[in-house]
Amino acid sequence: MTALYSDDGLPPIRDVIRDFGLAAKKSLGQNFLTDLNLTGKIARAAGDLSNSIIYEVGPGPGALTRALLMNGAHKVVAVEMDERCIAAQQQIAAAYPGRLDIIEGDALKMDEPALIGETGDKTVRIVANLPYNVGTALLVKWLTLEKWPPWYASLTLMFQKEVGDRIVAAPRSKAYGRLSVLAQYRAHARRLFDVPARAFVPPPKVTSCIVGITPVAERASTPSQKVLEKVVSAAFSQRRKMLRASLKGLGVDPLPRLQAAGIAETARAEELTIDDFCRLARVYEM
Repeated sequence: MTALYSDDGLPPIRDVIRDFGLAAKKSLGQNFLTDLNLTGKIARAAGDLSNSIIYEVGPGPGALTRALLMNGAHKVVAVEMDERCIAAQQQIAAAYPGRLDIIEGDALKMDEPALIGETGDKTVRIVANLPYNVGTALLVKWLTLEKWPPWYASLTLMFQKEVGDRIVAAPRSKAYGRLSVLAQYRAHARRLFDVPARAFVPPPKVTSCIVGITPVAERASTPSQKVLEKVVSAAFSQRRKMLRASLKGLGVDPLPRLQAAGIAETARAEELTIDDFCRLARVYEM
């Protein structure tokens, strides 16, 4: 029986997984999307792609890659660590001549601007179903760049719902923490929609979600990212303790610094707003 083909003339993703022997590897955090309607929704959530170069991490058998190309992406640069998936990606590249670059390697070690090269008048966007085991580390890498605004215009990423909740969490909530501050102090972060476990092969044990993050220009009063990260990490390392105790890990007396920032020494990390943390970090810069 002849398999049904998708709108781009390529085999259904489930057939690709079967034909290329792409059993998901737990060690690589793999859970493959198979529904091109869903991946199309993710691609559209990233905005108008017609003038965009898309950087994709962990494309696997290529459901999202194909959706990005079908939705008009000027070009996709895909980084894949699993050599088994390269052949499946090459099949897509053949169907979209000149529009898909495939790089085998570890995304955590990539110099993305050098990899992408000259962009001309094109906008770079990151769109990815991130492997669960490196998703947070990649996000932190992209949020803590020294040069800001960054080389990308937006992030449209899939995470476990629990991680997505942490990214967009507000102060005084259980999910609010280091990742919330890093994602929100110089960017807008929002959860776009959930993705059920049944959308994956194999289905994970958790619900996933799509998060959109758009960088914003730093204000003149924005603190050094490195100083902010140290203050935030120290504050949340012992989140149940008052700041007068948790900030001692920075090696200096926190009391005069808290006073200078107008923050109560008895406050806890989860009570501080993004502006509070920025103000405190600026005091630590002095």
